[in-house]
Amino acid sequence: MNEVSLMKNSLATRQNNPIIRSLFKDKRRVTMIMVTILLMIIAVLLPASPLKIAAFVLAYLVIGHPVLFDSVKNIGAGELFDENFLMTVATVGALLLQQYPEAVAVMLFFEIGELFEDAAISGSKSSISSLLKVKATTATVRRGDTTETVKPETVVPGDIIVVRAGERVPLDGELLTSSTLVDTSALTGESMPRELQRGDTILSGSINQSTTVDVRVTKPYENSTIARILDLVQNASSKKTTTERFIKRFAKIYTPVVVGLAVMLAIIPPFVGMGDWSTWINRALVFLVISCPCALVISVPLSFFGGVSAASRNGILVKGSNFLEVLNQVSVVAFDKTGTLTKGQFEVSQVLPVSGVSEAKLTGYTAAAEQQSTHPIAQSIVSAFPVDKTTYRVTQSTETAGHGVAALINGVQVVVGNAKALDANGIAVSELQTVETVVYVALDGVYAGAITVADQPKPDAQTAIADLKKHGVNETWMLTGDSEPVADAIGTEIGVTNVAAGLLPEQKVGIVDQLTTAAHAKNGKVAFVGDGINDTPVLARADVGIAMGGLGSDAAIEAADVVIMDDQPSKVMTAMTIARHTKVIVWENIIFALSVKIAFLIAGAIGLAGMWEAVFADVGVTLIAILNAMRLQRSAKHRK
Repeated sequence: MNEVSLMKNSLATRQNNPIIRSLFKDKRRVTMIMVTILLMIIAVLLPASPLKIAAFVLAYLVIGHPVLFDSVKNIGAGELFDENFLMTVATVGALLLQQYPEAVAVMLFFEIGELFEDAAISGSKSSISSLLKVKATTATVRRGDTTETVKPETVVPGDIIVVRAGERVPLDGELLTSSTLVDTSALTGESMPRELQRGDTILSGSINQSTTVDVRVTKPYENSTIARILDLVQNASSKKTTTERFIKRFAKIYTPVVVGLAVMLAIIPPFVGMGDWSTWINRALVFLVISCPCALVISVPLSFFGGVSAASRNGILVKGSNFLEVLNQVSVVAFDKTGTLTKGQFEVSQVLPVSGVSEAKLTGYTAAAEQQSTHPIAQSIVSAFPVDKTTYRVTQSTETAGHGVAALINGVQVVVGNAKALDANGIAVSELQTVETVVYVALDGVYAGAITVADQPKPDAQTAIADLKKHGVNETWMLTGDSEPVADAIGTEIGVTNVAAGLLPEQKVGIVDQLTTAAHAKNGKVAFVGDGINDTPVLARADVGIAMGGLGSDAAIEAADVVIMDDQPSKVMTAMTIARHTKVIVWENIIFALSVKIAFLIAGAIGLAGMWEAVFADVGVTLIAILNAMRLQRSAKHRK
């Protein structure tokens, strides 16, 4: 690549940077800064005269009038001790002491700092907005032989929508066309297109890449994947972290304290004869400028917001910045098995009817009973043995989480599920010894046979567990309702340290309760990762619940604190890595800002720092802290 190409690419990169673009959006503030600099140059070049003073005062009013106005307004609202008040008192005092260049410089650099702050926040929001552009603004609905373009919010489940090649999918639905390729990168962070077949779920926000397809809508817009993403990301910063809340409380105490110290510095030394009033008032004004807590108040929430933004770009939605803080303390991670650590794509391996029951009868009644269930095992059986609804009429059906399904079909009482389901109905069954999942079937209270299905670990499941161990999470659990042989086989294969099998939802909650109590005793936290409706209680109970959001249940996503959009368990470590990076930057800013502030406050009090040094200690430190926080927003991918 030649130098011209390099220059073009570099320029394009800078122009596409949302933070750099944001710097020039505030045209009013940019104009104020440029006019102030011009007036300062004119003032410096003019000889000593009233005109020179007038030029400085005019420059001060141009750049400082927003601060002066906000200061008066906040005083009227009872908010006395904020950065506007500190800047006003310090600069008006400098003007009265005839330190005109210093007064203008303080206001100028304060506004430059505010410009960078707004640009950083706007840039971070812009980064998230790029994710949120996955929302389609219209949907094409098929009405008989014609189509109609409407808003997605007006489409109802059951409607057929048409999605052309290159268009975004406006609502979640079932693919009716034979097959297509979809780009889910905006949802999952993965660039590889995903191939879907007829009957597969197609998610709103993905891009249809192959040909025009028909989709049967399965959810109203407000419950669609893209609507949930919009809600989660837009409200992510509303839940403040412990650190953010502490900094806010600290600033409310810190500011009036330093104002009081500045007043004492201005009055006590000259009153006891340690110098003239002008010297000590000047030092007090310098003290006020240095003391402004902007660097802390701005950079800490900005750092956490940057962490949420970085997670979003990795296909991880964090419902609040407080959960980033919790992820830093996780010492135990518990996983559901089916659909979380395994693919959840079961295939029937054996059909084992008892003597006197035909294979067709066993599979027919079983598939008919399972057709209303959303459990992956049930769906695999229905897929393997399509139900003829004219042959099998279901008049009653009840599903019990962790057990199975009981249904009345053609007048026959059918029980389908694990051994516990049959035992609960007083039906004796001899459990099969296999590492595959076994579905037992009873007809009219008599054991009729079993169907075995098998599931496989996700490709990155073993890597996910290994990465957690590598980074200090030495206790990993797999909690499943599946049989012990199956759970042990999967657990051994992927490397989890503990396996608990045959669990009902309330038993999972009980185990997580125990893990939480033990972890809290060691200042740790417990994360639970799941995807199903039966995982909802334990997702809500864990210190941080992590849901598989791609094909996970609505209830699980609603109950979770963090949502992994591409269903990859390895993203748990990615989320923890981003959280740790965020914590490092937050504490870098806190330690740096406080260290510099304290050093310069002492220097200002004893006369070793003047107004120019005060400007650096305030605005300079704030800018450095903001730039440090912005490093998170530039991190598109985080290595483990």
